[in-house]
Amino acid sequence: MPPLQALNQTLDRANSDVVLIVDDVPDNLSVLHDALDESGYTVLVASSGEAALQRTAQALPDIVLLDAMMPGIDGFEVARRLKASALTSHIPIIFMTGLTETEYLVAALEAGAIDYVTKPIKPKEVLARMNVHLQGARNARQEARQAGQARNALDAFGYASITVRASDGRLMWQTALARDLLREYFGPSHLQGVAPQPVVDWLRRNISQAEAQARAQIEPPRLSVEKGAKRLSFRLHQRTGDTDHDGPDSEGGDWLIIMREVSDTAVIEAMSLSFKLTTREAEVLYWVVKGKTNRDIGEILGSSPATAKKHLERVYVKLGVETRTAAAGMAMSRIRQLHLQFEG
Repeated sequence: MPPLQALNQTLDRANSDVVLIVDDVPDNLSVLHDALDESGYTVLVASSGEAALQRTAQALPDIVLLDAMMPGIDGFEVARRLKASALTSHIPIIFMTGLTETEYLVAALEAGAIDYVTKPIKPKEVLARMNVHLQGARNARQEARQAGQARNALDAFGYASITVRASDGRLMWQTALARDLLREYFGPSHLQGVAPQPVVDWLRRNISQAEAQARAQIEPPRLSVEKGAKRLSFRLHQRTGDTDHDGPDSEGGDWLIIMREVSDTAVIEAMSLSFKLTTREAEVLYWVVKGKTNRDIGEILGSSPATAKKHLERVYVKLGVETRTAAAGMAMSRIRQLHLQFEG
């Protein structure tokens, strides 16, 4: 079992907030550990900047109490690295410092701290400050859980969802089904945390008009990516996150995109049975209905245009027609009779 998974399974997040205390002075760790433990928190400790970074990545604590001055990687650098990582950037950081000069306090806030307490540490003050900031974190976690439940419910019905940050294309969220579909259609490149470029380009083209279209109850154009008789469609659903502080009509922010895979395998099988075609002949007829040329069909099926033409000629004989238009018309008529869904 990976360390992150093993550690997370031991943390009772449902009933207790997880706090990481980072300080190179054992007495400080001991005092804070006891006070927080008695108050019902799950307490983790680290005595160096290196250990703090590793522990945070493993446990994803709900809040970090961070000593500013430590040998090696100091608290300022730890904070900057935590805020630079998508995995840990959301975690509130409270600095603990004996440096009360304004320049140090400003440096702490610029490094990403949400608050600070001065040494010598007063446990009651720390608890009060933590509670203020943890309330916001609790609300955010509750919203994330609810959103996750809704997204996982979409997966159960054959849909999938991703959240993409428009400014840089970063994948902020993806369900398990979405991850599998993106890998199948675009390869493993998206595993680096960035949405496939065609998706990012489509998103950026449409979000500038999305809000006006929403007010007019007009759905933005969908993106469709084909793979044989299957295709993956993308529907722009709504803005879910920050708009990068560019105003309500900016083209930034995080956007929830609903994905669904549609397969016409059943349509091809129905054509084959209805017209007594071979599977390859049915596939050729399928692509004729989709408006493809013999050259297109040859490329799709991995054969030559001449081979596609020969298959099509046999289709004409079996259907008793002489033209592509007539063959396509017969196929569409039979699809409607069978009440099959087909997206041209």
